[in-house]
Amino acid sequence: MRTRLPFRQFVLKVQSRCDLACDHCYVYEHADQSWRGKPITMAVETMAQVATRIGEHAKSQGIDRVHAVLHGGEPLLCGPERLSALIHALESGVRGICDLDLHIHTNGVLLDRRLCELFRAHDVKVGISLDGDRAANDRHRRYRDGRSSFDKVARAIELLRTGYPEIYSGLLCTIDVRNDPIAVYNALVSHDPPAIDLLLPHATWDDPPFRAGETDYADWLAAIFDKWLADGRPVPIRTFDSIISTSRGGPALTESLGLEPSDLLVVETDGTFEQADSIKIAFDGAPETGKDVFRHSIDQVAEHEGLAARQRGSDGLSATCRACPVLDSCGGGLFAHRYRTGSGFDNPSVFCADLKKLIEHVERRVSAPRHPVPRAALRSIAAGQGTVAALTVLQRGQRSIRRALIASVRGQAGPSPEWDLLCRIEPAIVDEVFAHPYNRLWAVDRLRDPDRRDDGRLAALACAAAARAGMSATLRVPVTDGAVFLPTVGRYEVPGASETTVEIRDGEITVERAAAVRRVRRLELGGHPLMIEDLDPLRDRHGRPAAGRLTDEQAGHWQAVFGAAWDIVADRCPEYLPTLTGVLSAVVPVVGEPAGSSARNAFGSIALALPPDPETLCVLLLREAQRIKLGGVLDMLDLFEPRASTVSVDTQRLLSDSYARLAVTDFRRRRSQGWSGIEAATDVKATLDSILASGSLTRLGRGFVEEMRRTLDAWSA
Repeated sequence: MRTRLPFRQFVLKVQSRCDLACDHCYVYEHADQSWRGKPITMAVETMAQVATRIGEHAKSQGIDRVHAVLHGGEPLLCGPERLSALIHALESGVRGICDLDLHIHTNGVLLDRRLCELFRAHDVKVGISLDGDRAANDRHRRYRDGRSSFDKVARAIELLRTGYPEIYSGLLCTIDVRNDPIAVYNALVSHDPPAIDLLLPHATWDDPPFRAGETDYADWLAAIFDKWLADGRPVPIRTFDSIISTSRGGPALTESLGLEPSDLLVVETDGTFEQADSIKIAFDGAPETGKDVFRHSIDQVAEHEGLAARQRGSDGLSATCRACPVLDSCGGGLFAHRYRTGSGFDNPSVFCADLKKLIEHVERRVSAPRHPVPRAALRSIAAGQGTVAALTVLQRGQRSIRRALIASVRGQAGPSPEWDLLCRIEPAIVDEVFAHPYNRLWAVDRLRDPDRRDDGRLAALACAAAARAGMSATLRVPVTDGAVFLPTVGRYEVPGASETTVEIRDGEITVERAAAVRRVRRLELGGHPLMIEDLDPLRDRHGRPAAGRLTDEQAGHWQAVFGAAWDIVADRCPEYLPTLTGVLSAVVPVVGEPAGSSARNAFGSIALALPPDPETLCVLLLREAQRIKLGGVLDMLDLFEPRASTVSVDTQRLLSDSYARLAVTDFRRRRSQGWSGIEAATDVKATLDSILASGSLTRLGRGFVEEMRRTLDAWSA
């Protein structure tokens, strides 16, 4: 049985001491002093039991990926040998149960090549605390004798940036409004971080933050936001990205903002389970749960009232917060910042005025949804291929767009039982069903013509999500053209009816008066499932007539040809596999000569008349996957100047064609030892030069095209 919200994030305290004496530290400098009684370092045996508990929880809750952060104190004080043993114990305990996304957060002063090699070997991402330039950092992050830590931290960041960029995850900066905001921003950005976190200093109503005016923190952050926006958002900054996301109907991206229920749990060096670390600022013993990894399961810990309170959304907030116009983006702020003696956490944040002013400022400045794309991710996509991390960025952007569009449809239609059901389902499961390629196209159609007859798609999505979640529910669903189509599930024939009842019991679907059921089938391609979408009534949007339902024999033939093509790509140009797995989720059989096509509002889907040989299929898959990938970039970034709209219609088409040819040319030149692809590359370069000369590209667009050109130049070097 699944709990209401499983825990997917774990902060693992591997060290309870620190080599710095930062005077704003929530561990040592605030109300809770429990660190004094904790073991200095987590024992390997304790970590093994932690891993066992995480594995149990993942298995019982159907979790396929967990996120863990090695934390402290200062975790690097453990030393490389102990850290290696702890990492091995954690990995061993969850292996074969779920994937592990492992991070470590450090002050950086002890980071060296030996540790970086260890972290790279285990794919441990490294985040570092830095409060800005030297003056800002030295205000708080010093040794006990007052010495500066800045030079050692800067060296550590440079080591990561230049020697180990694949494990460099970003910088965390604690705000002090006495520091110059632009100097802090410039200093952080100069280290080329993949991401930046700007954290409000920990404070409560009993122990309020330093301030000279009512909204000093909003003003400080707004100055950075305006500079960041003017710079083209060169790096993701979670506070700003979260406000932008939630203001457009998307998820919160940080625990300190938004109404997303908390799925985070802390484990101390002695194996005790605790609530979020930040609660230490409230009172001594505030984060304690009374449970530990040796005697209690994570499901038992989930019963703790403090943890449950942070999973109630707006119901867990004060009356003041629930009446606030920026509730969805703010969410009451960080839980710890609400504390006041007498009323506990039933208060707005001590930063309430700042949060409201900042959110309203961001919403005024950003008039359309935008999604952050780290520079490294954009470069890897522009080069033609794209890393797994880069493709993940595109997927997140699409997820946000789908959520916003579907939420807008709901906003037009008003309250409904299907929307109420969707709100009860775990968001990650809803996202899996929303990810069906034609949901976005459906939402766009509905928003363009809100008066059209309800085709039941939203109810169908709710049914499919409830079944996937293993829930029980009953909904009335409209019948369209004699059938009910449940995205990702199948088509239920209900002849002669205009409406039917769909009943879900523990994940099993029953459709009233269904005469036949046709299930969605999937091709299995090296572990990547690809839907054969020959059922969705919206699939006929690719400029070619959709074929009917494939017979089982035909589906088997598609599996054979696709499987062979997939193997060819994996053998000849495996660098393109992240593209294929990252952007292809469905294939629509169409009639006519062998060819492929994609549609901008159906991200993830390719329409295809199957060619007779896998080599030709490789070309079609790569070409259309590139078009889909570029469409995903254009959904997130302005590569073309809005004022050049008449020019950019042509240049977008030329760019799309050129980007597709980049991959196809690369594939063909690897296939034939006697063909270098220089002539084809020269032709593509000429097209790119004309795009660069058109004057229709933004700064980001020029950089994208220039990166494409560098790839082509490298082939003839």
